[in-house]
Amino acid sequence: MLGFLWLLLALPLAGAVILLAGSMRFSKRTTSVVGVGSVGLALLVALACLVEFLQRPNHEPFQLSLFRWLAAGEFSVDFSLRLDALSAVMVFFVTFVGFLIHVYSVGYMHGESDRGFARYFAYLNLFMFAMLTLVLGANLLVLFVGWEGVGLCSYLLIGYYFTQDWCASAGKKAFIVNRIGDFGFLLAIFLAYKVFGTVDFGQIAQAVEEDPASYAGYLNAIGLLLFVGAVGKSAQLPLYVWLPDAMAGPTPVSALIHAATMVTAGVYMVARTNVIYRHAPEAMLVVAVVGGLTAVFAATIGLAQNDIKKVLAYSTVSQLGYMFLAAGAGAFAAAIFHVFTHAFFKACLFLGSGSVIHALGGEQDMRKMGGLKRHLPTTYWTFLVATLALAGIPVFSGFFSKDEILGRVFAAGMGDLNGYGKVYLALWVLGVVGAFLTAFYMFRAVHMTFSGEFRGTPEQEHHLHEAPPSMAWPLRILGVGSVVVGFVGIGKALTFGVDVNLFEHFLHETAPVVEVGHVGLGLEWALILLSVGVAVLGIYLATRFYTGEQAFAVPRSFAERFPRLYQLVANKYYVDELYGATVVAGTLGLSRVSFAFDSKVVDGAVNGTRDVTVGTSFLSGFFDLHVVDGLVNAVAKFYEVASRILRRVQWGLVQGYALIMTFGFLAAMVAAWLLSR
Repeated sequence: MLGFLWLLLALPLAGAVILLAGSMRFSKRTTSVVGVGSVGLALLVALACLVEFLQRPNHEPFQLSLFRWLAAGEFSVDFSLRLDALSAVMVFFVTFVGFLIHVYSVGYMHGESDRGFARYFAYLNLFMFAMLTLVLGANLLVLFVGWEGVGLCSYLLIGYYFTQDWCASAGKKAFIVNRIGDFGFLLAIFLAYKVFGTVDFGQIAQAVEEDPASYAGYLNAIGLLLFVGAVGKSAQLPLYVWLPDAMAGPTPVSALIHAATMVTAGVYMVARTNVIYRHAPEAMLVVAVVGGLTAVFAATIGLAQNDIKKVLAYSTVSQLGYMFLAAGAGAFAAAIFHVFTHAFFKACLFLGSGSVIHALGGEQDMRKMGGLKRHLPTTYWTFLVATLALAGIPVFSGFFSKDEILGRVFAAGMGDLNGYGKVYLALWVLGVVGAFLTAFYMFRAVHMTFSGEFRGTPEQEHHLHEAPPSMAWPLRILGVGSVVVGFVGIGKALTFGVDVNLFEHFLHETAPVVEVGHVGLGLEWALILLSVGVAVLGIYLATRFYTGEQAFAVPRSFAERFPRLYQLVANKYYVDELYGATVVAGTLGLSRVSFAFDSKVVDGAVNGTRDVTVGTSFLSGFFDLHVVDGLVNAVAKFYEVASRILRRVQWGLVQGYALIMTFGFLAAMVAAWLLSR
């Protein structure tokens, strides 16, 4: 079955092409069959390939070259696919979660026109194709094709409601910000080829492992440039600003971007190129620092957001920070484990928010919600389970992955990883603070949405309804996944020293963990209890502040007592305004200067040359017409007149001569006649 790995790309691509070609003729039923069916078939192919891959000795990587793609002199690149342990994990949850989001979309987007419905599913299918290309690419260039593909699809889907200016602007913002990161990624590809003479992942890893010292001068540069791309794609400081605005698209799109595609690409790319980071300590430290700062920074913004999707968006930015924090601490398997668990509970949260928005006729402001628990029980319970997973409460999936990350970062600090032990300990503190903030703002969202009395309009309350089956079943499945998937990565501390971490063992070769020292079992349990304790404290405070008779009293009191601080956080630290006043205004100003220079100087020079040419041409034409042609015409006229005169004189002479001759002849004849007589 591995020989048919290409079907994973071909099926969703075929679905996208069919839907785009027939969008004006297809009914919603036909569109649903094609759109959902193509991804469903891709999921079956993925499962079959994974089963065969698991049977290979030592999970040996499988590489399939489809065709020679680029060839120029000694440079050649095949369009090759690679299935190893790392890509196998990604393929599984991308197709599984992506399929559930497609199913959910049938109910959520049912109110769209037939053509809009087909266009939506075509873009969604294309998104799946691009992400699977990214994941399965055997070299940097094939990965980059998928990388750019998910960027394009995010632009199309974020701006799906393109007739609304703010949606179109959000799509453009996502596209432009990602181009900044992609520039760094492209430079990394060029530098990698210059250094290694190849862009194939396997060959690069072999070269670095055989002689890392000979590449030491380049690895940090390559790692940092790759991370620039990851910062853009995975919305880290300072390029995170596009992701909250990405909420402009339909809610299932948000789920797909945040859970199964797009934003996970940056973490995957860093894990895929981990051989570079393991031998580039400064680059790895930058990854960790940016991740840790982003985790806390985004979490603080989530404290004061009232749009339910914006809360989840900043939560994603924060959780991605944890993933990079893990990768920067050398725990690449832990980073991918959090990507894996996050896919389930974040998809469940976004789809749950979509169910709420669907029930409220498009309302997203949590201040106008409340009391939805009794009206939307399935949505409430699945949302609650996913929130517990995100908060890191034991037995829920997020607990296992987040605990693994915090433990690895603490171990990196205690083991003085690459000589930066104090930095990693400080980052661990940030991680613990982030865990508290996460639990608080997520349960704030739960209580504002589902607890207390309904704060919307009577008409909205009258039309409240639970999600239809096509939306409810994906929520249930993802809710179950938010509990059970964490058990594949149980850490040693939880099993009292027995190593049963299946996930880490599975990724040992492709996403290894840099061991930096041993942390005792007692200390590990203390760290676990601390992280759980701060999460429970966050839940307790959120419950106290946002439920009961005094609900919202403390937050209002805080906002009134510290208005500037509250406004600073509520307005997201004015980062967008800062970018608007500097980067955007600067770009526009530079554009105006460039336009003025182009129009006045460049165009002026060109137009001046044109004017000189036209002027000289006019003078030349005038001289030629009135001087040269005048002289020629005068001479011609002279000869014409002279010839006319001469012709008349000549004619007169001829006539005179003829008369003389005639009269002479007649005279001679007369004379002769007279003489003859």
